[in-house]
Amino acid sequence: MSLPALGRGLWSQLLTRTTMATLGWNADRVQPRSRDDLDDRTNRWVPPRKLAAHTISSKLLAMKRSTLTRIPSLVCLLIATALAGCTHADNEVVTLTILYTNDEHGWMAPTETHGGAAGMVQRWRADEGYTPEDAFLILSGGDLWTGPALSTWFEGESMVDVMNAMGYHAAAVGNHEFDFGVSGLAARAAQAEFALLGANVRATSEDFPEAILSYIVQEAAPGLQVGIIGLASQGTPQTTMPTHVAGLHFADYDTTLVEVVPQVRDAGADVVVVISHLCEGELTALAPTARSLGVAMLGGGHCHEEVARVEEGLAIIVAGSRLEAYGRVDLGIAPRSREVVDVSAVLKPNPLGPGDGEIEALVARWQAELDEALLVTIGYTERGIARNSAGMHSLVTNAWLTAYPADVAMSNPGGFRQDIDPGEITLADVVGVLPFDNTLIDVTLTGQQLLASYLHGSRRPAVTGLTQEGGRYLVGGDELDPDGACRVLVNDYMAAGGDGYAFAEYDPDAYNTGIDWRQPVIEWISALDTSPENPLEHHLAAP
Repeated sequence: MSLPALGRGLWSQLLTRTTMATLGWNADRVQPRSRDDLDDRTNRWVPPRKLAAHTISSKLLAMKRSTLTRIPSLVCLLIATALAGCTHADNEVVTLTILYTNDEHGWMAPTETHGGAAGMVQRWRADEGYTPEDAFLILSGGDLWTGPALSTWFEGESMVDVMNAMGYHAAAVGNHEFDFGVSGLAARAAQAEFALLGANVRATSEDFPEAILSYIVQEAAPGLQVGIIGLASQGTPQTTMPTHVAGLHFADYDTTLVEVVPQVRDAGADVVVVISHLCEGELTALAPTARSLGVAMLGGGHCHEEVARVEEGLAIIVAGSRLEAYGRVDLGIAPRSREVVDVSAVLKPNPLGPGDGEIEALVARWQAELDEALLVTIGYTERGIARNSAGMHSLVTNAWLTAYPADVAMSNPGGFRQDIDPGEITLADVVGVLPFDNTLIDVTLTGQQLLASYLHGSRRPAVTGLTQEGGRYLVGGDELDPDGACRVLVNDYMAAGGDGYAFAEYDPDAYNTGIDWRQPVIEWISALDTSPENPLEHHLAAP
């Protein structure tokens, strides 16, 4: 029989005082000496039950049976009940719940099918029982802010504002965290109320700001310290503007964990988890090292995969992208040993539905600010234009060649980030398609170098001016001369070696036109005077 719920506090105080008096102890010795001994929520004294139970148990074991017989039977019953309760509480497994997202890419607003940031928080509260006061951690695998105009136009400030309100504790540094340069990253790190983590990001220049931490140790529950380590992708120099990370080295993942996990333990961590911007294959390769070091969870990102599994006690989680889903990882932790004794991992969707009111209001405020700046109609599309379609490729590269006298225009398809929906086209749509702050570079190539660039990698670039007829390649209607010179427009990401292109080697003296790569697109669409009777599709390559 348990003690009455409403009377447990009184029973506990009665037990403590009665037993101490019977044993000849002064109860005043364990009264609070300062406000540190008061319960923060009720401002009342909480008896030191663990200390009292341990001391009472030791005394009782040392006492003679004759002494024990003098204790009233009721007190004996209360002692036994209290000690049993303490033992049960001390041995009860603590559950730490991690809510995980990655590759948010600034998609804070709801879409036709998904709930956005407000819907995500509502899911967490309603479905997961999330409250900031309980044993929850909210973590991200990185690529937080480059995406639609709602985030990109503000260089991520709006997205960090929303993530602060959502309650994130930490995020791994993704390659797109560097899109707005070192100063942009430093500004967002200063704004964030959560840590940006990249233990394998090593500065080779003293000028690089201390915006990235290796790890943090977070108290997730009273007395439970969780070490959170971040890892950035070693491919970052090839997937962001190379000049933005010129002063950085991205170290090996295994070597980094072997070095950093002991540091995190020494800093007081009971449990260690790793968040990262690594794809599933990299996480799988890293798993043996993580397990050997006692890491409880590996979170990933970058490849927009959906992964939720547990392998030999190690949770591996990757939650898609764009806040369309989230991962839940539960770690059962033994209170005395602090060992992780139970692990589970699951992915859950974030469908369109009711959203958290506070987050909705915050997103609406940023949307209103964006509308004031960019809700300017410049064109019309009947069917919409998919981001990876021939029509989108034609739109961008045709516009470049119209604005600048080159022979060929070429762009990496990964630079196009979203579709243009049917209907009116606004400035915000163009910013969403081309969210990065790139400029156009005029490079001079031989025909052989041009062809090698076009055939580079597994995905063909968007191109205008270079065509193929049968087995021949043509430039301006003439067959490509392997030794002839061609002027080619590319974005400065490609010119600096992004995605492994060799333009910097081919033409180290390439000319930076200073033209924002969006501007010709905006001007070209505007000049076509499109409408429902004359949609943009009429002026593009077939989809």
